[in-house]
Amino acid sequence: MTAEQRPQTVADLLLRRGGDSRPGLRTFERTWSWDEVVRASAARAALAQRLRRPGPFHIGVLLNNVPEFAFWLGAAALAGATIVGINSTKRGEYLEQEVAHTDCQLIITDAAGLELLRGLDVGVAPDRYLLIDTPQYAELVAGESDAPAVAPEVGPATRMLLLFTSGTTGASKAAICSQSRLVGLGYMNRNRFGLVADDVCYCCMPMFHGNALMALWAPALVAGACIALTPRFSASRFLPEVRAYGATYFTYVGKAVGYLLATPARPDDGDNPLVHAFGTEASPADREEFLRRFGCPLTEGFGSSEAGGFVLPGPDTPPNALGRPTGPNVVVVDPETRQVCPPAVLDEHGRVTNAEESVGAIVDLNGEAKFEGYYKNPEANAEKIRHGWYWTGDLGYVDGAGFMYFAGREGDWIRVDGENISALHVERVLQRHPAVVAASVFAVPDPRSGDQVMAAVEVSPATTFDDLRLTEFLAAQDDLGSKDLPRYVRFSYGLPTTGSGKIRKKDVKVEGWRCADPVYWWAGRTGPAYTPMTDDDKRLMREEFQTNGRLRFLPM
Repeated sequence: MTAEQRPQTVADLLLRRGGDSRPGLRTFERTWSWDEVVRASAARAALAQRLRRPGPFHIGVLLNNVPEFAFWLGAAALAGATIVGINSTKRGEYLEQEVAHTDCQLIITDAAGLELLRGLDVGVAPDRYLLIDTPQYAELVAGESDAPAVAPEVGPATRMLLLFTSGTTGASKAAICSQSRLVGLGYMNRNRFGLVADDVCYCCMPMFHGNALMALWAPALVAGACIALTPRFSASRFLPEVRAYGATYFTYVGKAVGYLLATPARPDDGDNPLVHAFGTEASPADREEFLRRFGCPLTEGFGSSEAGGFVLPGPDTPPNALGRPTGPNVVVVDPETRQVCPPAVLDEHGRVTNAEESVGAIVDLNGEAKFEGYYKNPEANAEKIRHGWYWTGDLGYVDGAGFMYFAGREGDWIRVDGENISALHVERVLQRHPAVVAASVFAVPDPRSGDQVMAAVEVSPATTFDDLRLTEFLAAQDDLGSKDLPRYVRFSYGLPTTGSGKIRKKDVKVEGWRCADPVYWWAGRTGPAYTPMTDDDKRLMREEFQTNGRLRFLPM
């Protein structure tokens, strides 16, 4: 099918599934055919149209991965509404601000979600909440027509989703995704993995995030593949559920992969139906180990909820590389001069030897046309689109063979004793440790000048800091320079994360060594020889900052 023949809206994609008796949605309680999914969506679309009021046709959904979430996605497509995925991990004023910002007319939730929203001023009257676990809701849905029909105002540019960005390094923003863009992502990801109607797509990432919607729900809809739901990700349930569903495909984030690898290895780990998976931020070491244990390759992507993908991985892509840019419009530039950076020169360990000139901002020179903006946030829009280019907010470099590498978020390079240290490189080294579930590396201010390297590591509850034997582990890493060594290590059994499972790097960095978790450090210049950082150590450190006139660098 050519691009011209493809459906241009999600609504049209959904209508193509009408009459399809193959499994479209599955839980452990029930299986719905695609035809039944379309009819359930149509019934909710009719309900939404009846309850519609003047203003933005926005419908908030605060649910786990349950069938009603999928039905309301279809309902929004047919009715011309916009789904606002509400992050169930947010609380209090943060949750209030996000929901209120998006001008929802209705909120679809359940008793648990209602409790999260209780007492918050989100701009939605109580009688505009539809609780899916009540008899009244069942009567409402049953009373609506289930004949599939598309509202006349639905077109390619109709806003389909408002997706809150992860907010790992800043405030979350509601990214706009139209029906046509979601269709394009569905075809791209269907083609990338060769998904067909016989595939079973295991949805373990939250459906309020782009990972599940753009990389799993949309391509499954395009292919006519079955979507198998689990309420939320669980490392212990992952493999039993994959086997029970016969799942062939899933999406992930790096921390979820870390949790899976932290489960005890079994001789039959490879006895599963998985064929392919797609996600972000899994380290090369974790990808290699996942393939060894479970027999399924993990394909890393690089893109954003705002503007889609920027690179294409291939079989010849080096382990640490993202792939090749999707076209000559995706480049790495010096943020000051806006000139394309020269190729990176890599040493025998894959480290960049000319970082000062080769590491720059990843931009899409044609990205202005693709970027659909943030809802009611002109300042953020202006930050993303400058000089007619789309600025990803990420750093990268390109080697002499044309492969692009991710170098971290803006601000992820740490200046130590006049040298640039890659936080991402140190993170990847730490993630090689078999006991480390997740790691985040960032700069903390030095009491005299510049920065020092700090790492936050998450381990399973049975692990102690001494079990890590961190000094020995770091000494054995040939590609770790002396300036790369973390001076401070936060030791945690549960680092703060976003709703999509990514570490909240901004929060972890702000806390630094003043966090509630135990911190280990080496005080001399010849480390590392890690010892616990006591309250007295922290007090004396703060006094040293004050003595040197650098207290302003401690935000807490």
